[in-house]
Amino acid sequence: MTTTASSHLMPVFARVDLAFERGEGAWLVATNGERYLDFTSGVAVNALGHAHPHLVAAVQAQAAKLWHMSNLFKSPDGEKVAARLCENSFADEVFFANSGAEAMECAIKVTRKYHAAKGHPERFRIITFEGAFHGRTLATLAAGGQEKYLDGFGPKVEGFDQVPLGDIEAVKKAIGPQTAGILIEPLQGEGGVREPAHSFFRALRELCDDKGLLLIFDEVQTGMGRTGELFAYKRLGVEPDVMALAKALGGGFPIGACLATREAASGMTAGSHGSTFGGNPLAIAAATAVLDVMLAPGFFDHVKRASLILKQKLASVIDRYPNVLREVRGEGLLIGLQAAVPSPDLIVALREEKLLTVGAGENVVRLLPPLIVTEAEIEEAVGRVEKACARLAKDLPAAPGKKAAS
Repeated sequence: MTTTASSHLMPVFARVDLAFERGEGAWLVATNGERYLDFTSGVAVNALGHAHPHLVAAVQAQAAKLWHMSNLFKSPDGEKVAARLCENSFADEVFFANSGAEAMECAIKVTRKYHAAKGHPERFRIITFEGAFHGRTLATLAAGGQEKYLDGFGPKVEGFDQVPLGDIEAVKKAIGPQTAGILIEPLQGEGGVREPAHSFFRALRELCDDKGLLLIFDEVQTGMGRTGELFAYKRLGVEPDVMALAKALGGGFPIGACLATREAASGMTAGSHGSTFGGNPLAIAAATAVLDVMLAPGFFDHVKRASLILKQKLASVIDRYPNVLREVRGEGLLIGLQAAVPSPDLIVALREEKLLTVGAGENVVRLLPPLIVTEAEIEEAVGRVEKACARLAKDLPAAPGKKAAS
């Protein structure tokens, strides 16, 4: 059920008639007092769950000291966060923004400016992939190429050439004298939790090296531990030249970042880019706290164990309800359930069991629990998935060759 009451909020969200007043860990408490298990995490944002004590303390302490200062002045704490990101990645330099879309805008500008600074301003086009989602600004919408998001906003921003995901021959054909780089998500979230073979990413890296292109990774959703590593590219054996982060970087506080090698960022000089709020002291305090927790020994081991348990238990539910669920996909705690019923119906059924999930392309429901989720909470969530499937299965014929659970 969506909200129909009069509101002064612009009606761009199909909001569910449900509101929350507080949260703790993997749980949210609605305004009516009911408790929900949160496997949406603000769409992969609340990686440390709700009200994590270290994150709360860090932001409270910073709020009592300094909320905002201009980027006209030095940011010692921002320097420290940038250094930690670089020490734990391929990058040499960081630009702080406020969101994933802004981080992606910076990545696009870095890529174009790199070639312009080397005397090739004609090299501005970027190859992207079908099913991608890179943000809601005019440029990032054009990069994603999905007509449903572009409709009604006039001519789309020029400079993006889209090809099928995983098709290396199509990529080669798309490269021309105006090509500047290749942009890809290590694992498509919005597009249906889709991931091409690791060999495809290696082939992209080789192409970029051979043709003098920059390889750009959009890790807005996959970054900051979501796939079981600090950054998803670490699973692929391939390093990008430029990478966008956001979502979990602040654990719920708005912050984005564009990371790049010194060579890739060589065109970015004073005045070439900027942000009023980027690297805001409160956001930096939040990012500092998130890194403290994630870089502690054993954190990613926990994420990997939780992922294995969740996928194994979901596979068992799929076996019992093949007329409701088709397959489980994804890495780490970015898990997709491809439904055999309309995915919105499954999302509603799960919400009626007090389990919050989010949709994606290809009729997929995403499960995005906080990375601190416990084994007991995973067990609870899978039990709720099973109950939702049982209710949906009652009105369905059994899958061919199989008998649905009763």
